[in-house]
Amino acid sequence: MKNLPDAEVLFEQLAEKIKPLITSQTALVGIHSGGAWLMERLLPLISPAGNALANGILDVSFYRDDYSQRGLHTETRPSHIPFEVEGRHIILIDDVFYTGRTIRAAMNELFDYGRPASISLAVLVNRGGRELPITPQISAYETTLTPDQNLQLLRHADGHFYLTLEENS
Repeated sequence: MKNLPDAEVLFEQLAEKIKPLITSQTALVGIHSGGAWLMERLLPLISPAGNALANGILDVSFYRDDYSQRGLHTETRPSHIPFEVEGRHIILIDDVFYTGRTIRAAMNELFDYGRPASISLAVLVNRGGRELPITPQISAYETTLTPDQNLQLLRHADGHFYLTLEENS
């Protein structure tokens, strides 16, 4: 992938794909950190007029099966789910989907809060490389990267998103 797509354009596409799924029983949950950034910007765009959409943030560090290898983020933040999960239709938001391990960890943590009616996964980019039987239902962009490439969502000081691609040796 020589030229990375414009993350702001992808963000707008993601918002348009999520809008039709919003009901009174929907809640958005962003995965720390990129998924939380996306969710925070999505809320005013997709919330029903006059109604606040239930939302929360998960930091799945302790729920990952590879915690002993990865350790904690340098910037950890406790999970915050200030709504009743039981019976909700959760849209889980993440920035870049890779192996599925982060999503598995997020689902495990969500079930500690209650049993949702459903969980859908929305991601900005599906980069390929799935290792678990988990896949996004919604993605703004799909590509295939090699295991030594790392695609990351970042944001400028003004909050606008951009993507970077690094080659790991």
